[in-house]
Amino acid sequence: MGRAFEYRKATKLKRWGHMAKAFTRLGKQIAIAVKAGGPEPENNPGLRSIIATCKRENMPKDNIERAIKNALGKDQSDYKEVTYEGYGPHGIAVFVDTLTDNTTRTVADVRSVFNKFNGTLGTTGSLSYLFDHKCVFTFKKKADTNMDDLVLELIDFNVEDEYDEDPEEGTITIYGDPKSYAQIQKFLEEQGFEDIGGEFTYIPNDLKDLSGDARATIDKMVERLEEFDDVQNVYTNMKPEESAE
Repeated sequence: MGRAFEYRKATKLKRWGHMAKAFTRLGKQIAIAVKAGGPEPENNPGLRSIIATCKRENMPKDNIERAIKNALGKDQSDYKEVTYEGYGPHGIAVFVDTLTDNTTRTVADVRSVFNKFNGTLGTTGSLSYLFDHKCVFTFKKKADTNMDDLVLELIDFNVEDEYDEDPEEGTITIYGDPKSYAQIQKFLEEQGFEDIGGEFTYIPNDLKDLSGDARATIDKMVERLEEFDDVQNVYTNMKPEESAE
């Protein structure tokens, strides 16, 4: 398994640990997709992708349909995608992805946590060299899939030649250039793959190993950030505990 998969696997349970919040966050993503391309999945690739992710995260069908309906309401706020970045304690880099209808509120919330933990909130892009920005697609593997041939074809769409396979779920996960998101999704759909769920993520390229109280402090900081409804995901370059030495 690759570095990206190991990191995402180790952090996944924390990221999606509270189902109610997970569904709220997915609902906001649905709202953005609906406003961008309409409420019909067959005519909206972005919405199709998010719905596939919702199903993979066990979000009930009723919740998905309600989120789509709510996104069409006249009183629904327009959400913006904003990323905040800075350093937490012990020199750990922290990326905070948000979807917000009030950036003043959101930046105040995020800054309050950084301040509480003696961290520093930096400017946009200041920590980009510490993380690789990727688009990620997970889809059901077909019985006749030849992964060598598939990877060779996907290279034309800036997809990495390293992929991850989950035999228990029967899925394949690939990583690519975020700018190629739409092309990758279109190619996979044209090839007949099912349940294509896509997302964007940050993968740290230089993990820092912490232990004991230091690790607990970073975990607590991440938990506090994730308590805010505007926060979608929090990424750090702290080595996941499962792989820490």
